[in-house]
Amino acid sequence: MFSAPHAKLTSRSQQFAGTYHQVGVQTQVASATPHGLVMLLFDGFMAAVQRARGALRSQDVRAKGLAIGQAVRIVDEGLKAALDHQGGGKLAADLSDLYSYVCMRLTQANLRNDEAALDECVALVSPLREAWAAIGSRVDAPAPN
Repeated sequence: MFSAPHAKLTSRSQQFAGTYHQVGVQTQVASATPHGLVMLLFDGFMAAVQRARGALRSQDVRAKGLAIGQAVRIVDEGLKAALDHQGGGKLAADLSDLYSYVCMRLTQANLRNDEAALDECVALVSPLREAWAAIGSRVDAPAPN
């Protein structure tokens, strides 16, 4: 008897939390530097893969698919699309290949319920995220007069 109202409350609470999170992310994006935007992409990728891992473990097929889909979009439409192929030369080409591989492995993880593939993707992207974070203070510092 009490489960139905509780379910509505939980659903409504989740909706409000989602809206609050979306506004927070939009605020971060609006105020971020170009370097900060890429950092947000890396962080969003890690969060999406973590959600996918949890959904895979709980056998929530829908949530797993949504989270992996978000991770793929972040890599393909965010990180990969942001590469400067002319100015970046071989490094940009190598990163593009790596991002393509990560997208392929994420898709395989989704199709095969393969947590090891998710772990591999995190292992491949983590050093890039750490390196990007390490240069942040130098990139975001104001230029000397």
